[in-house]
Amino acid sequence: MGWMLGSVLACFAAPAMAQESSTPLLHPLFQDHAVLQRDQPIPVWGHAAPDTTASVKFARQSATAQADGEGRWRITLKPIAAGGPYEMRVRAGQADQTVSDVQMGDVWLCSGQSNMELPVRRALNADSEIASATHPNIRLFTVPKAPAVTPQEGFAGPASWQPASPDTVRDFSAACYYFARELRKTINVPMGLIQSAWGGSRIEAWTSADALRAQGGMDEALDVFTLYASDPVAANAAWGTHWQQWWEQREGATPGNAPWQPDAARAGWRQAPAQLGAWERWGIPALSAYNGMVWYRTQVKLSAAQAEQGARLELAPADETDVTWVNGVAVGSQNAPGSARSYPLPPGLLKAGINSVVVNVLDTWGDGGLAGPADAHALQLADGTRIVLDSPWLYRIAPGDQAPPLAPWHAASGLSTLYNGMIAPLGSYGLRGMLWYQGESNTGDGAAYADRLRSLRDDWRRQFGAEMPLLVVQLAAYGQPPVAPVESGWAQVREAQRRVAAEDPHTGLALAIDIGDAYDIHPPNKQELGRRLARVARHMVYGERAVAPAGPTAGKVSRTRVEVRIGFDDVTGTLVATGANGPIGFELCDAEAKHCTYADATLDGNAVVLNSLQAATAASVRYCWADGPICTLRDSSGAPAGPFELPLTPAGEP
Repeated sequence: MGWMLGSVLACFAAPAMAQESSTPLLHPLFQDHAVLQRDQPIPVWGHAAPDTTASVKFARQSATAQADGEGRWRITLKPIAAGGPYEMRVRAGQADQTVSDVQMGDVWLCSGQSNMELPVRRALNADSEIASATHPNIRLFTVPKAPAVTPQEGFAGPASWQPASPDTVRDFSAACYYFARELRKTINVPMGLIQSAWGGSRIEAWTSADALRAQGGMDEALDVFTLYASDPVAANAAWGTHWQQWWEQREGATPGNAPWQPDAARAGWRQAPAQLGAWERWGIPALSAYNGMVWYRTQVKLSAAQAEQGARLELAPADETDVTWVNGVAVGSQNAPGSARSYPLPPGLLKAGINSVVVNVLDTWGDGGLAGPADAHALQLADGTRIVLDSPWLYRIAPGDQAPPLAPWHAASGLSTLYNGMIAPLGSYGLRGMLWYQGESNTGDGAAYADRLRSLRDDWRRQFGAEMPLLVVQLAAYGQPPVAPVESGWAQVREAQRRVAAEDPHTGLALAIDIGDAYDIHPPNKQELGRRLARVARHMVYGERAVAPAGPTAGKVSRTRVEVRIGFDDVTGTLVATGANGPIGFELCDAEAKHCTYADATLDGNAVVLNSLQAATAASVRYCWADGPICTLRDSSGAPAGPFELPLTPAGEP
C-alpha cells in the first residue's frame, strides 16, 4: 500500500510520574533547538516527583510550580520577542534538566494525510533541494506516528527538535518545509515546524471524541470506541454486531446470507490457493483487477483440553481492512496493511471439535487479500501450543461497491485515534497557526466534509487558541478530465473547504487545483504549494493586505434570461484565460436532477459571462467541478481561480 500508510503502532501508556535525577522534567516538546512562540504567554509543563516544587529559569525569568499528586506541573512565562538562543533550566527536588539553543519565533503545526506527510525526498527536484537545505533558523519536529484510544500526555516514541539540514529535511514534510522557507523571505524570525500527519487518514481520526459526539450521528460508534479502551474483546463483539446489521440491511442484501456463521451455506465458496496472497495474482479473471470485498473461511479441530484454554487468533497481514469472526463471534478488526493480526478470544468461545474462522477483507486500491502461507495463520494457546490453520481456505467474492462501517479504533480511518495519539500530546504548546492538507480519504462522503472541517477547526482552537489561524490546502486535481459534467466527491470536498474558509476570517485557503497530477495522487510540486501557503499567511496572519491571499475568487452572481454574470474579487491585474479564447470549465445546473451542462464563457473585465439556453432556469453555477478538471481562468499574476459552486436566484430577483 506504499510508503504513506506506514504500520500501526500499539497505543502507549502515559509517561511515568516518578522522577529520577536523569529523567527529563520537561515535556518532550521542550528540548534542545526548540522554537517557542514569540510575543505570547509561554506555557511550560512537565513531570516531577509528586508534590515537589519545580522551578524554571528562562530568558531572565524565573517561575515555580507545585507538582500535583501525580507529578504534573505547569507554569506560564511572560511573552518574549523573537530572538535567541536561550537556555531553559528546570529543577525539582534532586532532578535537574537544562535545554539549550532555544529560539523565540513562530511555530506552525502541519497536519493532514499523505500530501502533508510526503517528504522532501519525494518532492520535485529532491536532490538539489536536499543538498541546499541548510537553514539553522528553521527547526523541525516530527510527532511519532501512533494511534491511541484515549488522549495521551506524551509521545509514543522519541522525538526531537532539529535544525533544518540536508540530513533532517530529507524525510520531513515537503509542504511544511517549503512553506516556512518561503515565509522567511519576508518574515525574518525563527520558524518551528511540527509535523503531525498520517497517510490515508480521515478527518474524523484527527478530531476529539467530544467534538465528534457534538456533530451527531456517531454515538453508537463512539460508545463502542469508549468500550474498546477498557474491554477490547467486548468492543470487538459489539462492533461485529453493528457490522453484521449493516451487511444484512445494505442495498441488495439477500435474507439469511450471513457468511460469518459456522453453518453458513457453502454455495458460492471456492477453494483458495494454498499460499493465499494478493488475489490479483491468483489467475482468476474476476479478481485480476478487483477492488472490493472477499470473504475467506477455514476451520480448525481442537481437543476438549485445547478448547478450554485461553487463546489468540494470529493472522498474516490483510490488505487492507479485515473483520474477523471465530465461531460466528467477531473477535477483531484492523485497517493496517502490512501488519499481522493478533486477536484475543473471549473465554468459552472455542469448543471441542470443529471451530470456524471467517475473515472479511476489504481492499479499496492496489493489491488486496489475506497473506500466506498457511502456517502464518494459527491459534496460539495459553500453554504455548501453536495450532496452524492448515485446513484449506475457501473464498467468496462479495459484489457491490457500498462502503462498510469501519471500526472506530482503526488508526487512520477511526474516530479520534490520531487526535488522541498525535494532537493531544501537544498540549497547549504555543502556535502561530495550523496548516491542514487532508480530504482525499473523505471524498467518498464529500457532502459531510464541511461540518467535519468546522468541527476539527473549533476543536483544535479549544486546545491551541480561540482565533488560531488555520490554513487549508484545497485538494489538487487528480484523475482524467471528464468529457461531460459529472458528480464528484473530490469537488464536494473542495467546495466544503472553500465555504469553510470563506465564512471565517481566521481561516485561509491555498489553491492547488492546477498543480495536481492526473496520474499521481501525490503531486510533487510542493514548492509552489509552499509559496501559496506563505502567501495566504502573509495576507491573513501577518496583515500584508497588499498581498492577495490567493487567486481570483467568485463574488456577486447575477443573470438575465440569456446570460449569467459572475464577478470576481481579489484579482491581480485582470482576468485571463489560458489555452482558449475564453475560460472553460463552467457549468449550469438545474435544481431537481442536478443535470448540468457546460456553458460557453467570455471575459468582461473582472467578470465571466456565461451564454446558455439554460441561463434563465439554472439553479446553480459551478466551475472546475470534477476529480481532475481542466480549469483555465487566472489573473495577470498567474494565480488560478479556484473551484466553486454558487446558487442562482431566479431572474429578476436580487
